[in-house]
Amino acid sequence: MKPLSHRHFARPAAAARALVGHRRTAGSDLALATVLAAIAGAANAGGFFALGQYTSHMTGYLSQMADNLALSQLRMAAISAMAIAAFICGAALSTLLINAARRRDARLQYAVPLAVQGVFMACFAGGGLFTTEAGRLFSLACLCFIMGMQNATITKISGARIRTTHATGMVTDIGIETGRALFGRLCRGSSVQADGGKLAILIRLVLAFLIGGIIGAFGYARLGFLFSLPLALILLALSVPTLLWRR
Repeated sequence: MKPLSHRHFARPAAAARALVGHRRTAGSDLALATVLAAIAGAANAGGFFALGQYTSHMTGYLSQMADNLALSQLRMAAISAMAIAAFICGAALSTLLINAARRRDARLQYAVPLAVQGVFMACFAGGGLFTTEAGRLFSLACLCFIMGMQNATITKISGARIRTTHATGMVTDIGIETGRALFGRLCRGSSVQADGGKLAILIRLVLAFLIGGIIGAFGYARLGFLFSLPLALILLALSVPTLLWRR
């Protein structure tokens, strides 16, 4: 895995371009995935404090919708459907933007969706200024949309090897690799072996999600919706240098 060099950290704009550039390395994929996993964790935990909903958990929304439909609580079922639809629309827009940029200017294919995520993160903060139910639903839709965009973006970047908001999948893969490692130790000579590199990456991303969640919980508890503004700035700081760069 090729890490980012010291010159990238000495030049923040160059570091941002290295993270979101179209020329990918395993190191840049992992570095960007770590940052995005932390942002997802912060937004997810903060979203729970702000809205009472975990916005990256589509399994939960599907279960809620099924329960509410069974109980004839159509309004609550509609809210769950809206959250799922927003997530799907975010993933679809991310894919659309990436593929469109590949045809026009490949350098921008990942910077554009990250910039859009930053704008929607700021919109989430703006929606929180309205205490009406419509404002809360707008914020919920924005955050689910962002989660869908982010998951699709890093999935496209990494060739479907990494999904930053899908903690259930990452934890499952950690369990699988742990089981393979235990089997390899118990059955000497077995061809079943754990992928240590993959396990390390998964643990790193889960820890990033956890740490981001802790920071997000503290931030939203003290600042409310305004804590999403630093998250928006991080996303814009990652994307704008590439958008403005001209060779």
